[in-house]
Amino acid sequence: MGIRRMLLAPAIATTVLLATSACTASSPSSEEASVSSATHDLLAATTVDAARAALDAGADIEARGDGGMTALIAATKRDDVEIARLLVDAGADVNAKDDIQDSAFLYAGARGHDEILLLTLENGADPTSTNRFGGTALIPASERGLLSTVRILLDAGVDPDHVNDLGWTALHEAIVLGDGSQDYVDVVRALIDGGADIGIADGDGVLPRDLALARGYDTIVAELDR
Repeated sequence: MGIRRMLLAPAIATTVLLATSACTASSPSSEEASVSSATHDLLAATTVDAARAALDAGADIEARGDGGMTALIAATKRDDVEIARLLVDAGADVNAKDDIQDSAFLYAGARGHDEILLLTLENGADPTSTNRFGGTALIPASERGLLSTVRILLDAGVDPDHVNDLGWTALHEAIVLGDGSQDYVDVVRALIDGGADIGIADGDGVLPRDLALARGYDTIVAELDR
């Protein structure tokens, strides 16, 4: 019996050691758990104080939440300028994209969140970046008649003649998806003044002037005829 116990002892010790190692490997350290908790808090933060506390606790500023959104993208969608500024100052990537290929810069441009848009541009936003439709930020801004946003993007060097996957430029979208109101007249004027080529046809070969004429947008036609 004594010999058998001596033979089994090393095997038992090895089993215990392996089990202990497995538990250690699968169980996060208290530091890792703290960072994970802080990261969760950052993604859920809706106040500057909560976001700052999460960052101070070591939160991963580029972690992804629902839809692949970073904390900066989520703040941008809410137009939360204070949290967005805190995150950018802490080094958040303004060009990071979510699961549908939108970044903080692209969201800000598309939604007219001008203060955050300027913040992203001041901190390395890529004006040539495109969304899931292959469009620059200028195209949805024009589609929505966001004059101040359009001007910011043109000043930042966004190409007014960029063609998206639908075969449309910003000028096409302002006409086709706009309602011909003064907001859209102003956007069309800004695009033309910003260098948009009125001679670029859409994917069906139709020129901007003809698109406007077909919709009865006489004031826009007049802008195109200037």
